[in-house]
Amino acid sequence: MAKPVPVPGSAPLVRPEISDAETLAMLRAFFNLAEHWQLNDREGRILVGDPAARTYARWKTGQVEPSRISRDTRERLSMLMGIHTSLRHLFREPLRGYEWLRRPNQAFSGASALDRLLAGSIPDLVAVRAYLDAERGGW
Repeated sequence: MAKPVPVPGSAPLVRPEISDAETLAMLRAFFNLAEHWQLNDREGRILVGDPAARTYARWKTGQVEPSRISRDTRERLSMLMGIHTSLRHLFREPLRGYEWLRRPNQAFSGASALDRLLAGSIPDLVAVRAYLDAERGGW
């Protein structure tokens, strides 16, 4: 069920909930992406909200009860899928996009986009996604 999100001076926005099926699909995609991005398990855990190592290991092997995955993790997965999509649009060769993540970037004060992502907060994911969306020309 969608919940209204109040925005001062405007009609409420409706943000649809991420379904269990969507969550499972994004989680599977994330683990494929983690391989391409050459993330270790600690880095992967940070990106999805730092679940317990044992929980992360179960998710990795497909032992997931989607109803137990938090809204925070669902939103993180959504942001990561958006980052991946933007990289695929910006770089014709996927490997270049994967490499870009680890390169120093002035937009992130000389750190890499992955460094910014691994700072661990949702605003860090938003910052990388916003940068990539701006580079693509936005929506």
